[in-house]
Parts: sequence; C-alpha cells; structure tokens
Amino acid sequence: MMAHAELEAQIDRWRSYVQRSQAISAADVDELEDHLREQIAERKATGLDDEEAFLVAIRRLGNLDAVSREFAREHSDRLWKQLVLLPETRDDDGGTPPWRELAVVLALAVGAGIAVKVGFSLIENENVFARNLGLLVFPFLTGYFAWKRRLTLAVLSALAIPFAVLAVVVNVYPFSPGGSTEWLAVLHAPVILWMLAGLAYVGGRWQSDSRRMDFVRFTGEFAIYYTLLALGGAVLIGLTLGAFSLIGTDFEPVLAEWILPFAVPGALVVAAWLVEAKQNVVENIAPVLTRIFTPLTILMLLALLGVLAASGGLVNVDRELLILMDAILILVLALLLYSISARNSLARPGLSDGLQLLLVGAALAVDAVMLTAMLTRIAEFGLSPNKIAALGLNVLLLVHLVRADWLTIGFIRGRRPFGQLEDWQTRYLPVYGAWAAVVVVVFPPVFSFT
Repeated sequence: MMAHAELEAQIDRWRSYVQRSQAISAADVDELEDHLREQIAERKATGLDDEEAFLVAIRRLGNLDAVSREFAREHSDRLWKQLVLLPETRDDDGGTPPWRELAVVLALAVGAGIAVKVGFSLIENENVFARNLGLLVFPFLTGYFAWKRRLTLAVLSALAIPFAVLAVVVNVYPFSPGGSTEWLAVLHAPVILWMLAGLAYVGGRWQSDSRRMDFVRFTGEFAIYYTLLALGGAVLIGLTLGAFSLIGTDFEPVLAEWILPFAVPGALVVAAWLVEAKQNVVENIAPVLTRIFTPLTILMLLALLGVLAASGGLVNVDRELLILMDAILILVLALLLYSISARNSLARPGLSDGLQLLLVGAALAVDAVMLTAMLTRIAEFGLSPNKIAALGLNVLLLVHLVRADWLTIGFIRGRRPFGQLEDWQTRYLPVYGAWAAVVVVVFPPVFSFT
C-alpha cells in the first residue's frame, strides 16, 4: 500500500507534469489539483488504498476537463507519456502577451553582452576576467527567471548573499597568477552560479523533488538549445567571414570585439527563454536522444576501460587522459539525469532501464579505475590542489552512481518505485554545488593561493 507521503509525491509529480503544458494556467492547475484531491478522498472512503484511489481519481478527473481527460486517457494504464503541448507562448497568468516577454529577453540578452564587453574593456588581466565572466552574466540570466517566476524578496536575498560572497572571494583572494587554485576557481565558480540559477528557476522551492527535476530537465534542454544556437551562429559567422574576405574586408576585429562578446552571453538568456517557450519541441525528441546516446556511451566507456587496461600501469596513466575521462564521466552523469527526467515515471521496467543499468555499471568501472590511478599518482608524486579537487569529484561521482545503480536494480526487480531513483538524483545535486563552493572558498587559503 502506498504511504501518505508517497501519495503526496505522486500528486506533486502529476502537478509538475500538468504545469509543463502551456495550455493550462497556474489557476487551472490549482483547480484541477483540488478536484483530484476530492476524487481521491471519495475513492478512499469506499475502501480503496492510496495507490488505487489515485489511479481511479485520475480517470474520473477526465470527466471534468478536456485537458485532464486526455491526461487520464494517457495514464489509465499507468504509463505516463509526454503531453502534446501547444506552440503558443503564454505567461503563467495568461495575461502577458508573447511580444512583451520577447522584449524582456532581448533586453536582458543585450544587457549581458554589454556587461561582458565593458568588463573585458576594464579588466586588463585575462585571468581576472576569466574569474569574473560568470559573475557578469549570471545577474541577467537570473533576472529572466526572477521576472518569469515573480521571485519574492526572500528568494532574491537568498540569491544575492552567496553571489556577493563568491564575487568577493574571486576578486579579493591573492591568487598566484596562473596558479592551480585560481584555475580551479575559474572552473568551479560557474557550478555555484548555475546552482543559484536553479534556485531562481524553481522559484525558491528547492525542497520540492519535482521542481528540482524540472531544473534537471531544463538544464538538458538548455544545453540542446544553446548548442543549436552556437552551431547556427558558427555557420552564419563562417559565411559572413567568407563573404567579407572575398571583397577584401577584414571582418575578424568586428567579430572579436563586438559580435562574440554580445552573442555568447546573450545566447544564454535566449536559450533559457526558448526552453520556457518551446518545451514541447525538445521534450518530443528527449526520449529519442537518450535511447540513441545511451548505447553509444556504453560502447565508449567499454573502449575507455580497454585503453586503461592497455596503458601499462596506473601510475603511468597520462594526466590529460584522467582529465578527459573526468569530463566523460560528467557527461555520463548528465545523460543519466536527462534520461531519468525524460522517462515515463509510472512505466514498467523495460529495455531502456536495462541499458541505463549497464551504463551506470560501466561508468562505475571507469570511475573505480580512475580513483585507483589518482590515488597511485598521489602516493607517487604527492598532493596538489588539482589532484585533491579531481579526487573529491570522483568520490562524489562514485557515491552518486553506486546509489543510482542500487536503486535501478531494485526498480527493475520490482522492489522499488521509480520515484525513489528519481528523487535520489535531485536530492544529491546540491552536493556538487557544495563541493564546488569548497574548492573555490577553502582550497585557495589551504594551498596558499598557489
């Protein structure tokens, strides 16, 4: 029998699912949830348990609203599928015209470009500029979420305080120019900023599992849209460079000094808006992408294991190879998260779940080999900021993947609901943000800012 907490989790997932449809306003979702709870209470009064009452209520709710009827039809066999979303762009209250949101987005995108351009002009040291690049863009990306979600003063304060602390740390710490701790700060500061952006995205409701999963889904879709914008921009720039070169005009100074400083940060805001406005486009291809790339990634990981086995000793493993494999493991984690976020949460275990289990198992094997190689190198050559940071990240990945593997096995064997695997992913995410904060704030003074 489903516990009361699990019933609330199911309702929370249902609400998050319905909210993703641009055809339903926030007020409509509230009304639908009220009807759903009434139906559940009536069914429980007849002797049904929580799970049975929830499923029957979903079917009965289909008689109250056309959208909910479609939802009930799709989910009556406990297989939640993607809703067909409408292409129109509407704000949550249904009152903001699309052109107004577009104007806000374009203004914020231009503002991000101006901030980067001015920052690049005023900050002569390239390393200092690299440390501040994320700080220059973050307020504009978060500004869009603040406008979209109508963030309260409490949430804005929760964002401003860590942002200010991070800005002070990366600018006041006496980093050695080009030192390890400086570049670790450059690499990890964006992780902290992205976590803060997530707090803005969920409207401050970071304790909600479904809202955190929404942010995971947003991150995957954001990466796809930003990549598409980058590829399209690269083609356009290449054609423009070719045309100007044929007429004897040097276009590269304009590209380097004006177009790229505005296009790269501005595209971040535009990509975020595209995810909000056109979620249905990516959601329809998300399951396809995960099904294609999961087996390909498994083959890549198995090939990497073969490379490591043939390397002739863990201490001789190239440092650059270890860094590259860290990046690959992060990519695997991103694929795992996106695959879980795109999955029908009430569907029965299938082939895709078996492939996901194999993916996690292969990633665990690679991570174990990497941890052994890192510990061997530390024993041979001693400690350094880079080695400790990489070791810590791999330990975090190991814990994440081991637990995910265990929950996946339980789900496939029918002993655990898929929701537990889903919740584990989102509840573990803040750990990465905390580790990034440790690397940025604690590592520099511990290692004498070298």
